[in-house]
Amino acid sequence: MKKIGFIGLGVMGRPMAKNLLKAGYSLVVYDIVAAGMNDLIAAGARAGSSPKDVASQSEVVITMLPNSPEVRQAILGKDGVIEGIQPGAVVVDMSSIAPLASREVFARLAEKNISMIDAPVSGGEPKAINGTLAIMVGGPEKTFLAVKDILAAMGSSVTHVGEIGSGNITKLANQIIVALNIAAVAEALVLATKAGVDPEKVYQAIRGGLAGSTVMDAKVPMMLKRDFKPGFRIDLHIKDMMNALDTAHELGVPIPLSSQILEIMQALKVEGKARDDHSGLVQFYEKLAKIEVRK
Repeated sequence: MKKIGFIGLGVMGRPMAKNLLKAGYSLVVYDIVAAGMNDLIAAGARAGSSPKDVASQSEVVITMLPNSPEVRQAILGKDGVIEGIQPGAVVVDMSSIAPLASREVFARLAEKNISMIDAPVSGGEPKAINGTLAIMVGGPEKTFLAVKDILAAMGSSVTHVGEIGSGNITKLANQIIVALNIAAVAEALVLATKAGVDPEKVYQAIRGGLAGSTVMDAKVPMMLKRDFKPGFRIDLHIKDMMNALDTAHELGVPIPLSSQILEIMQALKVEGKARDDHSGLVQFYEKLAKIEVRK
């Protein structure tokens, strides 16, 4: 069974790494935050001293980091993965980053005959914990097949969608749909509440019809309970939407609804709500309508 290195033990990375341990993989881990490291060591992982050190001990190196700059630094920077990785090893970047950044890192690794895939995930912390993430993969099919079983230990849906960067293009599409869905639900429930109709009953009445969705079922209960503990933070969704806009502009694709949702998220960030779950988008509409959605 392959030796795995895991770099990035935050809200998502920590439970993902634990699921690899549960599946019986040998794991060496690294994070700049001690709490994540200590938790994984207690669960049976070994500690690495740097991304370079992790890579030197691993056949597969997984990164789960906040954004493109962190991925570049961890893989290509001083004491990075590229300085310690062994011939024949594979890099799996599971971060949600700009597709062009994935292609840049891939090209640099290819110069050392190291293969890479980008494999961002969807499902948030709950699905990271129970190992049922949706994983969308870009990169050489041969590389994907070599690590598919490892990915399956962290996700219930693992799909190869194309060449390098395709995983992150798919993730951006996912994040656009999720953001617009949450915003639509928020608008609708604020409207119902302002009209004097019980928002929970509205939800129950429409969830089985065409308007129903996984997003609705996950986020409406949080709105009704006023429970905005993340899940998936607004500031992280801002990052994804900015990557979506940048990529769309580079490709000449207008995405006007996405730009509006990004500005709504930015407004909530200014109000100190950046670390709220993205179900907290409802608070923007509530402020405009001067009413709260709740049970």
